Amino acid sequence: MWSAQDVARDQVRRQAKGLDVAAVAGKVAEAAVRERETADQVRRGGSFSELSDPERLAAVWAAKHEEWQRVRDLMVQAGWAVYEPERDVQGSQWAQERGERRESALAARDAFEARRREAAGELRTEVWLSAGPSRLIRAAADRAGVAPFQLLAQLAERVVVNEDGAVSVPPFTPSR
Repeated sequence: MWSAQDVARDQVRRQAKGLDVAAVAGKVAEAAVRERETADQVRRGGSFSELSDPERLAAVWAAKHEEWQRVRDLMVQAGWAVYEPERDVQGSQWAQERGERRESALAARDAFEARRREAAGELRTEVWLSAGPSRLIRAAADRAGVAPFQLLAQLAERVVVNEDGAVSVPPFTPSR
């Protein structure tokens, strides 16, 4: 999830493109009003709608106000007639960082989804065996050099169910 600053920087960068200093100054004033209104609403404990998070909205407007001011100051200092996002070194760096974080988050989500899809075909279970069969499984696993759960997994992979429903496992040598 993007921070309030990330949201503000992204929106301001897109909205400011092609605006002159006077228009940006108007956006600074508008953001100041919105920042004040949302902060007041949070202090009163109100909500803007059932879907909104008043604290987050107030934080975004505070960040937008700060970012509009940064853009205005940059334009005045650099003598730009209009804002061009490509010329804004700091804004471009932040946009690149946001893009990299987004790509990283998407890759992590894709990897998680792939693992989840893969795991959907798996069966995880606990098997509680009485002492006799448990000793046999442990002894066979020790002789084969595998863990008991690995031996049980290999047994399960080789299960054969006959037409009459009888379950059996043909003889095999456990592998590591």
